[in-house]
Amino acid sequence: MKIFIATKNQKKLLELERILKPMGFNVLSQKDFQKEFPDPIEDGTTFEENAIIKAKDGFNNTGLISVADDSGICVDYLGGAPGIYSARYSGEHGDDESNNKKLLRELEGVPLEKRTARYVAAIACVFPDGRSFTVRGECEGKINFEPVGEGGFGYDPYFISELGPMGLLTPEQKDSISHRGKALVLFKEKLKKYINEEI
Repeated sequence: MKIFIATKNQKKLLELERILKPMGFNVLSQKDFQKEFPDPIEDGTTFEENAIIKAKDGFNNTGLISVADDSGICVDYLGGAPGIYSARYSGEHGDDESNNKKLLRELEGVPLEKRTARYVAAIACVFPDGRSFTVRGECEGKINFEPVGEGGFGYDPYFISELGPMGLLTPEQKDSISHRGKALVLFKEKLKKYINEEI
């Protein structure tokens, strides 16, 4: 069974593929099609709403079961910011270095115990018959003062998880505790249920 991953972020794609391929899905992404898909307008007010927008757009472009993720980091001291704006926090979408620099500026002078934060991931799935669902995963931690490690992406170099700095974790360790890893466990179970209902 074919399933389309509606993301242009190769690292997110790899994380989703690690879960879906062992389930027997033929995982497709935009690189498997001969045309460029325009970016959908992410005008939702929650991670779940934006994930559904992207998944529906993926289905409209391919006609396949489509999966999309919307994720970000929510810092308590900043009232939950950057939240759904995490990827474009500094103004330019996907500029990890610039986003991290802005986050550090916003937290300048704030002690570690007050730099609590959580990663949030919402994963949405849209089916050709109109059904859809979302799941959510969260990973608690703190924002470090300096980057640590070379692993991960986004805010990972500055995020201290329960297993230590996210940038030092192996992909397997990250999957076991990350927001996306937790959401994917829920997603896998819910997807099985929806597929069985379809059959």
